[in-house]
Amino acid sequence: MHETRSSWAWQCCACSARSCFLTGVGKTTLIQKACEALQSSGVSVDGFYTQEVRQGTRRIGFDVVTLSGTRGPLSRVGSQPPPGKSECRVGQYVVDLASFEQLALPVLRNACSTGGPGQRVCVIDEIGKMELFSQPFIQAVRQALSAPGTTVLGTIPTPKGKPLALVEEIRGRRDVAVFSVTKENRNSLLSDIVTCVQSSRT
Repeated sequence: MHETRSSWAWQCCACSARSCFLTGVGKTTLIQKACEALQSSGVSVDGFYTQEVRQGTRRIGFDVVTLSGTRGPLSRVGSQPPPGKSECRVGQYVVDLASFEQLALPVLRNACSTGGPGQRVCVIDEIGKMELFSQPFIQAVRQALSAPGTTVLGTIPTPKGKPLALVEEIRGRRDVAVFSVTKENRNSLLSDIVTCVQSSRT
């Protein structure tokens, strides 16, 4: 693993990172900006990001939003799992595993299997406790990281509490560069992230 800080995009070229991950504060906003910059330069980008759902000033859950604009629930406060399904809970949030898999899995598989010349960027925001209830998702992430012609641009949580096996696996990969995003550097990191992704595609 190569921990990437501000203005260290050259490391990505030096270590031949195939994939780039963000961790820290404001990573979803930053990954969305990186997607826009990559798409405007003609790069094929697919995947999904997570978005807070609010009721007034209160956060009541999270949605999965694909880059094509399809949206569905990832979790809600105090909601019940579908009949016959075991409860997947993170704190006050109950994860809607069926909804998540229905949206995320086809997008990931498509991003890794689309034909045509040139490489593709697969966006995965995020690989966290809620998403890791899904074994098919874990398999799809591993396939994306190993797929020829695919660069993963993803987000992972800051280490806290019990380590998440897949997150630690990603951090330990020699072909992954990790950007630590802070309030102080998140505006200046955009160009570094775009450079890292573009370098991994050459």
